[in-house]
Amino acid sequence: MNSQVKTKSAKSSYKSKQILNSPELKTLNARSDWRGLIQLVGHICVMVSSGYLWTTADNWLIKIPALIIYGFSFAAMFAPLHESSHRTAFANNRLNDLVAWIAGLLSFYNSDFYRRYHKWHHRYAQVKGKDPELEDTKPTNFKEYVAEISGLNWWIGKFKTHYRVATGKLEDCFYLAEDARDEVIRSTRLQLGVYGMAIAISLIFHQPWFLTLWLLPLALGQPILRFILLAEHTGCTNDSNPLTNTRTTLTWFPLKFMVWNIPFHAEHHLYPSIPFHALPQAHQQLKENFTVIESGYLKVHRDILTSF
Repeated sequence: MNSQVKTKSAKSSYKSKQILNSPELKTLNARSDWRGLIQLVGHICVMVSSGYLWTTADNWLIKIPALIIYGFSFAAMFAPLHESSHRTAFANNRLNDLVAWIAGLLSFYNSDFYRRYHKWHHRYAQVKGKDPELEDTKPTNFKEYVAEISGLNWWIGKFKTHYRVATGKLEDCFYLAEDARDEVIRSTRLQLGVYGMAIAISLIFHQPWFLTLWLLPLALGQPILRFILLAEHTGCTNDSNPLTNTRTTLTWFPLKFMVWNIPFHAEHHLYPSIPFHALPQAHQQLKENFTVIESGYLKVHRDILTSF
């Protein structure tokens, strides 16, 4: 895949501490409760306003766009889950853990499982046999690409994972420490119980709330999120060098806002301690060191399709 080169050289070995000095990193690492809360409130406002239009508007020219935005706002709850799992969304760690769990509930992830899974991904990003994300293979042809972008693979994977965790079948989950497994199982069972209660309430009142207010919107929002997340590492190097194994994608502000600056992914992988709100500044300081910086997601996916 052809990538836009934005670096002086792609070094096979690197010392991240030589890129940012201690004072620079300390400034960028500053966490903030109010920055996190403003971002979260903004995200929820998009969800509530689009959901209101989806459920009340009479004109389908309004309802359909509202439904897509509403659905993406649910799928994009992955972003506060991701940020809070790093405990960088807020300065208060209890707030991080609470928001991570609720965001995971809304986006069909479990935060206690994801935090440990994702920590292993960062430790061994793009290293075959060690990075758990590589268990989900990247598409190699158009049929596999459609299955990935549609969210079909994601739904199948989520149902399998939730079932496996809830039933305690964790033999292959090398990224879950033995002393953490009971906590992860309890958390997953509680989450599935919440879904069960939501379904029961819908049935009791003879209303399709669970379907129309969560399942359908989330299913429609997933392809947009898959479109974003597939760009993070696809076509990058399969090694431990974050200067070459992760992509930053330059995109529009509304998209960056809804996914909490996840497009600055190379910066995030190099310094996971930097909060979402400082990633744009980190990009300005680090961009000359990265190999893979693309100008837009359409360019990334055009290259992915061309590579088949």
